[in-house]
Amino acid sequence: MGRKVKIGIDVGGTFTHAVAIDVDTLEIVAKSCVPTTHFASEGVALGVIQAIDKILKSGAVNSDDVVLIAHSTTQATNALLEGDIAKVGIIGMGTGIDAIRAKGETEIGRISLGGGKFIETSHVFVNSKIFDDGNVEDEIKKAVEKLASEGAEVFVVSEAFGVDEPNREEKVVEVIKNMGCIATPASLISQLYGLKIRTRTAVVNASMLPKMIETAEMTLNSVKSAGVKAPLMIMRSDGGIMSIDEMKKRPIMTILSGPAAGVASALMYVKISDGVFIEVGGTSTDISVIKNGKPIVKSAEVGGNRLYLKTLDVRTVGIAGGSILRVSNGFKNIIDVGPRSAHIAGLKYVSFSEPENFDEIEFVLIQPKPNDPSDYIAIKRKNSNKPEFTITTTDAANFLNLISPNGYSKGNYKSVEKVFTKLSTLMRKSPEQIAREILDIAVSKVEDIVLGLMKEYKLDPDLITLVGGGGGAEVIVPYLARKLNFEYKIAENAEVISAIGVALGMIRESVERVIPNPTEDDIVKLRNEVVSSAVKMGAKPETIQVSIEIDRQTKRVTAVATGTPDFKTGDLLKKQLSDDELFEIAKKMFQSLSKKFKRNESINVRKIAENNFYKVFAVELERKKLFILKEKIKPVKVFDIEGAIKLQLSNAEVFEVDIDKIEKVLSEVIDNFTIYGDAGAIAPDVFLIYGPKIIDLTGVMFKEQMLSVARAELRSSDQLDNKIIIIAEERK
Repeated sequence: MGRKVKIGIDVGGTFTHAVAIDVDTLEIVAKSCVPTTHFASEGVALGVIQAIDKILKSGAVNSDDVVLIAHSTTQATNALLEGDIAKVGIIGMGTGIDAIRAKGETEIGRISLGGGKFIETSHVFVNSKIFDDGNVEDEIKKAVEKLASEGAEVFVVSEAFGVDEPNREEKVVEVIKNMGCIATPASLISQLYGLKIRTRTAVVNASMLPKMIETAEMTLNSVKSAGVKAPLMIMRSDGGIMSIDEMKKRPIMTILSGPAAGVASALMYVKISDGVFIEVGGTSTDISVIKNGKPIVKSAEVGGNRLYLKTLDVRTVGIAGGSILRVSNGFKNIIDVGPRSAHIAGLKYVSFSEPENFDEIEFVLIQPKPNDPSDYIAIKRKNSNKPEFTITTTDAANFLNLISPNGYSKGNYKSVEKVFTKLSTLMRKSPEQIAREILDIAVSKVEDIVLGLMKEYKLDPDLITLVGGGGGAEVIVPYLARKLNFEYKIAENAEVISAIGVALGMIRESVERVIPNPTEDDIVKLRNEVVSSAVKMGAKPETIQVSIEIDRQTKRVTAVATGTPDFKTGDLLKKQLSDDELFEIAKKMFQSLSKKFKRNESINVRKIAENNFYKVFAVELERKKLFILKEKIKPVKVFDIEGAIKLQLSNAEVFEVDIDKIEKVLSEVIDNFTIYGDAGAIAPDVFLIYGPKIIDLTGVMFKEQMLSVARAELRSSDQLDNKIIIIAEERK
């Protein structure tokens, strides 16, 4: 084999993009783009296959070079939106005093998907004493036959307290599969208590199984027939990837995998530690948060029903590069921009059309879709029977020369100049005023969501970078950043950023348990379980890192493991910068922060800690507090040896500790940084840097639990480093 190449494919609403990335250099060696095949008999799988085929036929990649293929999918989301799902038969189980409650909580009826669509279910209850009586097969066969007679195509087995002893659910599933049917145990989908929600989540998952398995097999066979021997992975809704065998069991994990791909790219390709990722397409924009190097996740809902499923917290707004303006009062007033886009209306952008098309034109009003307002603007050529063009946010940005010369959204200035000049006469405003009004209205909708996310997740404005991805990134993000006075960057290869994220996606697995007072043994056991699961999904053991969160209110303990499938984390570190180069990068970033505090004098940047993988820099600043008062703060930034920020805090202290003294010093640090208020003691945010690991203790609120998590993580490490770096900050 020559070089190692990973192929990532993002299945979007309009186009399916694919990229081939050299693992050693992270260079994009080939790209392809095909229309997403929503209406093909093979579904979106056909587009995935076509995208791979174009990559392989480009001549830049040999099939033997490919070590991994991964793709996002809209199929799970579309199945729920369109009601393209199977009827589910539920076998509820329980015994003794739990039987009555279990019968009621496993009979969940139909699940609303919105828009008048439902997941239909049938239900039977089987007393778990059949396992003692020895007639499991006969009773289950009767139950399956009854449910099948009512139209059930796929089956869920859900027993009271099945998460504690899943073997009975698994035994029933084995019987059903031996009958030639598709079945899944509820405990496979979630290990949390809450029989009704667990059953509901399993039903949503099961309803998609037949279609998703069919599509997965079709894609897998096509990849093999193309001569590619590399494993096929699927993007998950939480930003990780999983094997196709795992996807066949838990297709529910792929909901919202498209937006998750962009966030994965922001983390691994753009290397953002704290920021808001804004992926701007043609019709809509997806907005999500990255904090302390991790994406923010939340519990998913379907039809207003909460599920035991974690997805990225992605907010979508109907504004993007193709959004059309709405007008009133004889074209004199702009009343809104979007949510309809040029794509949806079937019209062309002015920016990507030749100037001669606009010599003699007429502005008209259209209704893009039935039930839409009929006040969207369009452009009709004098001798044409129907409108062909429209004015979009991209056209406004091009008129104002906001797009970089080689930007994906860069268009024909002469075309937009002609149109905006003619519209100016009609609206009695300057062309510049019209263009700015369009962008002000459009960007304000994104701004509202960004500011809401910052408030909700307590993001420090001084540390935030806005990161733009998607083909329309330059239309929205720079304008928004200037309005908010934030740093911003447009991702390299922004138009294929999600495909890059798929290619670079990490294996990610999470395990949750309800444990009222978790001991260190409980934490170690959970940690080992999530690591084992991640390995089964394809992660190399030496690449896996684990974070633990303990929610003291819900008593829920969550372990999240991330790792890479085919190369070590260290393989991504290609160019080790010198101390002087890292110092200059740190100085530049701290100087930018200082300017936000209205300080233009030189600042004293210091390297205060380091190991073979990371360098920690800090500076002391003053900022205003309560009118005339000032406070001293110590911003801290942690860089890897490539110069990427891995962690940054606005006011922290850093300690270097010998490993044999870690427990004593960590205990003292937690005590010293704990604050006391009406809610009682609030432990600090603490991070430990040990070898290549950054151990995040921010998900734990109590001192003893923090120490337990730290011991578990350090005990599991095979590092020989005798020094640990502690970074602590009062919790906000």
